[in-house]
Amino acid sequence: MKRLLPLLSLLLPLVAFAQPKARPTVFVLDIRAEIDPRMTRYVDLALAQAQREKADYVVVDMDTYGGTVNDGDAIRMKMLAFPKPIYVFINRNAASAGALIAIACDSIYMTAGADIGAATVVNGGTGEAAPDKYQSYMRSMMRSTAEANGRDPRIAEGMVDESLEVEGIKPAGKVLTFTTSEAIKHGYCEGQVASIEEILAQHNIRNYRLVRYELSFTERIISWVLNPFISGILILLILGGLYYELQAPGIGFPLATAIVAAILYLVPYYLNGLAANWEIITLMLGVLLLAAEVFVLPGFGVAGISGLVLVFGSLVLIMLGNDWFDFSGVPTGRLWNSLVAVSLGMVGSLVLFVFTGAKVLNSKRFKKITLQHTLEREDGYTSSYITGEMIGKTGTAYTVLRPSGKVMIDGTLYDAATRGEYVDSGTPVTVISQEGTSIRVRKEVAA
Repeated sequence: MKRLLPLLSLLLPLVAFAQPKARPTVFVLDIRAEIDPRMTRYVDLALAQAQREKADYVVVDMDTYGGTVNDGDAIRMKMLAFPKPIYVFINRNAASAGALIAIACDSIYMTAGADIGAATVVNGGTGEAAPDKYQSYMRSMMRSTAEANGRDPRIAEGMVDESLEVEGIKPAGKVLTFTTSEAIKHGYCEGQVASIEEILAQHNIRNYRLVRYELSFTERIISWVLNPFISGILILLILGGLYYELQAPGIGFPLATAIVAAILYLVPYYLNGLAANWEIITLMLGVLLLAAEVFVLPGFGVAGISGLVLVFGSLVLIMLGNDWFDFSGVPTGRLWNSLVAVSLGMVGSLVLFVFTGAKVLNSKRFKKITLQHTLEREDGYTSSYITGEMIGKTGTAYTVLRPSGKVMIDGTLYDAATRGEYVDSGTPVTVISQEGTSIRVRKEVAA
């Protein structure tokens, strides 16, 4: 056995060399839309999936005009912390927050005619440059990200600050934006390519397994629900469901519709970091004030108006990534979209109540699932306790008593029972005891 050990030690490296190498896995994700909380969640899910797939390389297919600073920062931190190489393929545009994310990748590749830069922070309400504290924050992020990947930090700052002069590259008074050739010249692009396959070829990555990330069905539903138009419809269903439930309590269906619509409305915004806890609490407080106006304080006063204001405001704020009413980082288009969606949802609900409320409540289908009549004692219903003295009173058996049934006493129907005897309808009876909602009778004894 000892003689075989030297021979085995020589053969083992040969066996290992002869074994085929595992195919490298290339994972592709897209950043081809606005940089917002939805994109942050998408990238987070995609990178988590890349780790589960044990990806050797990640390629970001990018074409974006940017978005919010906070989301750009969150994504660039995920890129910098990812343990495997990340290559970005700028297939047209990497502006604003897109430039920040691209610089966070290990290698940058651009297609012909692409651009990178123009990362000045603008005010979401006016479209003008945001105050200097936001520019300073963005400059700091761009500088530190460039340094982390061995790129010139002054150039990164020049993409944010128009007053900054970068000698030989950018004069003061202009925001820096590179074309493909300029980015290659100044070290902000590794090469011009036409496809992801060319990027992999330049890194000598061959015989690879390509995995392109796609959102799951649930995540696609969440993304679809975040559409302002769909949000407006959900708001209409929430308010409409509550209204019809209040009009006919106990049905359950309108209330269930309102609850499902509320879940579909709130959960996606919460998961995407838009709906803060205080905004949801404000919405619930507004609903409670409206309920108090309806049930406790009839009319339409302070509680009702306050409830409407809180409901409207919270529904708008839930759709926006504001920082305690600071809308500097919120794009103007998104602000108007949320205002329009909530306004149309509430106005639509009001129109629905005014013009269709009576028709729906009186429709045959609605009557089938609602209680349309009161249960009167005269019709044979005695749901409440009998408080008056009944013992000794006489009446007639309204139905056959076997031994239970109904009796008529002084023109009122009561639930009654005998002590076991059979009594035909129309037979005179006498009350011998009373218990809760029913009485006990016997045949009246003839004199």
